[in-house]
Amino acid sequence: MTTIYAAMRNRLLACTTGDGSDDWETAVRLEGRDLECVAVSSENPERVFVGTFEDGLFRSTDGGDSFEALETDFASEAVMSLAISPHDPDVLYAGTEPSRIYRSPDGGDAWERLEGLTDLPSESEWYFPPRPHTHHVRWLEVDPFDPDRLYVGIEAGAFVLSTDGGETWQERPPGSRIDNHSLATHADREGRIYSAAGDGYAISDDGGESWENPQEGLEHTYCWSVAPDPGDPERVLASSASGASKAHTAERAESYVYRKGGDEPWERLDDRGLPTGEEVVRAVFATTGDAGVVYGVNNRGLFRTEDFGDSWEQLDVEWAEGLETQTPRGLAVLEG
Repeated sequence: MTTIYAAMRNRLLACTTGDGSDDWETAVRLEGRDLECVAVSSENPERVFVGTFEDGLFRSTDGGDSFEALETDFASEAVMSLAISPHDPDVLYAGTEPSRIYRSPDGGDAWERLEGLTDLPSESEWYFPPRPHTHHVRWLEVDPFDPDRLYVGIEAGAFVLSTDGGETWQERPPGSRIDNHSLATHADREGRIYSAAGDGYAISDDGGESWENPQEGLEHTYCWSVAPDPGDPERVLASSASGASKAHTAERAESYVYRKGGDEPWERLDDRGLPTGEEVVRAVFATTGDAGVVYGVNNRGLFRTEDFGDSWEQLDVEWAEGLETQTPRGLAVLEG
């Protein structure tokens, strides 16, 4: 069975299909909420977490059939990012606006704040352009080889990392991006991190201590989502546009998908079955661990590739009226 959770602007789509079937069932959850992110672990597929902008954090313990609002003492109700540790599905991280990071050791029942993030020297320079008086933790990523190594994208302001479970923090290592939107690691390449940022793409091979910025062929450098090939850490997909309004606003959107392999330049993937170009917002990607397989969502629907972007099929899920004007916020997929 395949289950997809697509966090749209004002609802969660929970889409399921049986093995080998093209018949999808779609349920709508959390309708009317202002969603920001979604997370689920294959180690505990019944437990699903959704962060919202005004209503805090929600949890399902029955595979998305129902959700409860969790009681937290976060700095605000704006939960912008979530990460479940690949080492322990009970360990959950949440990032908020303003920028704070919280850790739960027990699947969301209890939380502790990881102190020190806003004591970093560059914090006075952090700001989110639509709300310049504040900033937020846009992305959280736990290293697949070291449970104490945590990677953080501040929008906008810094790439930040911790090597000791959030006891201490390092900011803005050489070559890192300022406006990190999404980060990814690879289970087969220790030290490898990928970043899609508003100021371009970046890659690290030493656990975020230093970065390179291969941009050749990347004509649209406002990058949003990044997805490495689970079967080959040298291949990566990125969604991008020329700027924020072209990425996020449907009536003005013009976004694209690029692919890179090793030292080769970026290649734009047009006319492959995944809509790109005018009136298409930037895609959000998710992988499941199968080589070459990537799921994507934009304002035109849900899509899947089995050959890492050479061809995409649109999944036959219900796409309600109005979704074509929405910008997806998050995507999580479970297979098996």
